[in-house]
Amino acid sequence: MTVQVDVQYAATSDGLPSVEEVETWAAAALVGGPEHAELTVRIVDEAEITELNRTYRGRSGPTNVLSFPYDGLPGVVLPLLGDVVVCAPVVAREARQQGKPPEAHWAHMVVHGTLHLLGYDHGDEAGARTMEGLEKDILSRLGYGDPYGRSDAT
Repeated sequence: MTVQVDVQYAATSDGLPSVEEVETWAAAALVGGPEHAELTVRIVDEAEITELNRTYRGRSGPTNVLSFPYDGLPGVVLPLLGDVVVCAPVVAREARQQGKPPEAHWAHMVVHGTLHLLGYDHGDEAGARTMEGLEKDILSRLGYGDPYGRSDAT
């Protein structure tokens, strides 16, 4: 499996993950997925994610992560998966509020966004169970605990 991750930093706050960490987290989410994959992970501030959230989801305010799957032309097969956009101030704030190590929460957001690029969704109960199970398995393999703070098998 070959994974190419373009990591873009549009935020300059302290505690941002390294390119290597982001690549590791995204690649872990792609294990068992496509043979070749390319994606972008863009780390942004609240202004940029707020605008993206409003424009593409019709929601006001910032969010932690957004995913934009690549929608290619019919019949054209490319290894492009799409873009994951992570808001640095929101991730830092959530980690503090939830009592999580910042690195673990960053890993969760990158894994979560990458799974969305693969077509997973948590819009209904069955989808949420599937996606959360994958997230927990992937993060466990990376050495992180349950991102939902539960010890059950959901």
